[in-house]
Amino acid sequence: MIDRATIDKIMDATNIVDVVGEFVTLRKAGVNYKGLCPFHDDKTPSFMVSPSKQICKCFACGEGGTAINFLMKHEQITYPEALRWLAKKYNIEIQERELTDEEKKEQSDRESMFIVNEWALQYFQNVLKNDPDGIAIGKQYFRSRGIRDDIVEKFSLGFALPKRDALALAAQKAGYKAEFLEKTGLCIMGEKGLHDRYAGRVIFPWLNVSGRVVAFGGRLLDARTKGVQQKYVNSPDSEIYHKERELYGLYQAKKAIAKEDRVYMVEGYTDVIAMHQCGLENVVANSGTALSVHQIKLLRRFTQNITLLYDGDEAGIHAAMRGTDMLLAEGMNIKVLLLPDGDDPDSFARKHTAQEFRDYIEAHQTDFISFKTRLTVENVTDPVKRSEAIGGIVKSISVIPDQILRSTYLSELSQRMGIKEQTLLNSMNGMIRKDIEEKEKERERDAAREERSPQTAFDKEFALTSADAQIEKMLVKSIVRDGEKVIYENVETEDGEKVNLTVAQYIAYDLGQDGLTFSDERYNQILQEAASHSGEEGFKAETYFMQHPDFAISSLAAELAIDRHQLGKGFQLKEREGGLRQHVLHLVLDLRLDIIEKKMKEIQQQLRQVGGDMERARQLLEQYKDTQELRDALAKQLGNDLVR
Repeated sequence: MIDRATIDKIMDATNIVDVVGEFVTLRKAGVNYKGLCPFHDDKTPSFMVSPSKQICKCFACGEGGTAINFLMKHEQITYPEALRWLAKKYNIEIQERELTDEEKKEQSDRESMFIVNEWALQYFQNVLKNDPDGIAIGKQYFRSRGIRDDIVEKFSLGFALPKRDALALAAQKAGYKAEFLEKTGLCIMGEKGLHDRYAGRVIFPWLNVSGRVVAFGGRLLDARTKGVQQKYVNSPDSEIYHKERELYGLYQAKKAIAKEDRVYMVEGYTDVIAMHQCGLENVVANSGTALSVHQIKLLRRFTQNITLLYDGDEAGIHAAMRGTDMLLAEGMNIKVLLLPDGDDPDSFARKHTAQEFRDYIEAHQTDFISFKTRLTVENVTDPVKRSEAIGGIVKSISVIPDQILRSTYLSELSQRMGIKEQTLLNSMNGMIRKDIEEKEKERERDAAREERSPQTAFDKEFALTSADAQIEKMLVKSIVRDGEKVIYENVETEDGEKVNLTVAQYIAYDLGQDGLTFSDERYNQILQEAASHSGEEGFKAETYFMQHPDFAISSLAAELAIDRHQLGKGFQLKEREGGLRQHVLHLVLDLRLDIIEKKMKEIQQQLRQVGGDMERARQLLEQYKDTQELRDALAKQLGNDLVR
């Protein structure tokens, strides 16, 4: 458990621009920064970061909060994990007390898997550096590939001993459970127990965008690859690793990608490593998997410009072709470069300096139209096949979201093919219409499925007509923003003692008189904690709840506090009329009024169903009259001339 003093030290050191900048490319926008929101499919920068307020906010999807909120949401980690991430970033030592048995049980499987992977990374590195087999076999392999020791260190490369259960035994001796060795994919459970997945292989760790170890790749040594199809073995999908969501080398490359405003996409581990060693660091690999939308969106946070850099054989051509439409649909600007026969990025990088490699790329990369035209249209004389190939290029252009860019590419294709632009335009518009129709049909199918899903009439009515929900939210907003502020002084208690009442204490007292609670349990928790802490010296509700260890509470607090700190000058809120006390009193009365009106509607509903029971009807009418009088009195207090 991290003590309060250490938490304060971490928060004081944290700069939200630095933190968000680890995951999103930020551009200066006045006194603030902006970038593409990582929480939704953002096409234009709508995610704003305020260094002065130390908060962030997306003005499209609404996500935002402090650096802690951002990390918890983005990395799907707990509050303590986010604190440790920040402590590591800012070199702050954490002294943690021993967890109780109950607290240990609460540690998630996900975190346990990360811990096991981190241990394994250090284990593989230690074997490579210090074990006789690691030095003689593993280190010798990397040196034979021309990989320097500093690059080995940069990518945390390692070696797995040939013995089939070496890692399994070492891990269990160190106290790690077999359950998590198997869940991470480090080991496989066989008839004779656990055995190592990567025995006798050199190791390439996968780090996610924040630098946590999510997986490993293991390569057989050259002498053992003869006749073996599975040269590489990779971690299986797990709770912390999904191969379609990760890119090898992104953690090491992200700063260079943002700086160069371009990323090079290659196929394998050694391609990435060789290019780094050559001096080109803005490079990642999808390592044999088909490029996914998740990977593209991950890259798009750092740049919209991508060069597909593959060797010129059939496999390289196929790899360059298969992700083109997805990249275009996500708004990426694509260039393609197929290296000369016999070369891949690894071998080419080892033979050239960084500047020579850059010059070669600049001179030989082409746009996707030139690439596809050369491969699918040139030297094709059959009219049908030629028409199909041109149609494929038009289809690629049709998915580009920017209309001006579509028009530019279409004009270029018209000139290249000698086909009237209007003909190509008609074909493209037909494709776009068909795509829209298919998406509309899919939406209709989804709507039909939703309509068939079990949902009572009450559920629908409540979702649409719960007017008091907004008032509840406004009350909790006052608690988060001003919960510790005194609005009544020297209030005499039944014991004759005089006390001051804060916003939170007054709301808790008033609602408690009639046993009223909020409909949202998070609201009740915030009220309870604010009321109990608001008399303490130095307590500030907004800071307390925005740094709350419960992510549901901290994210809600950030949402409620954010519009007070709007990130542009045009969004400043006016001072509340009538002062803080009047504002709170008014909200409490509004909530009571809505509850009473809801009760009146319930009575009316019961009256409609009473049938011939006159006594029951008389009782309900009396209830309605009493409730109506109470409603009128509240409305009068609120200053409403027209009773609803």
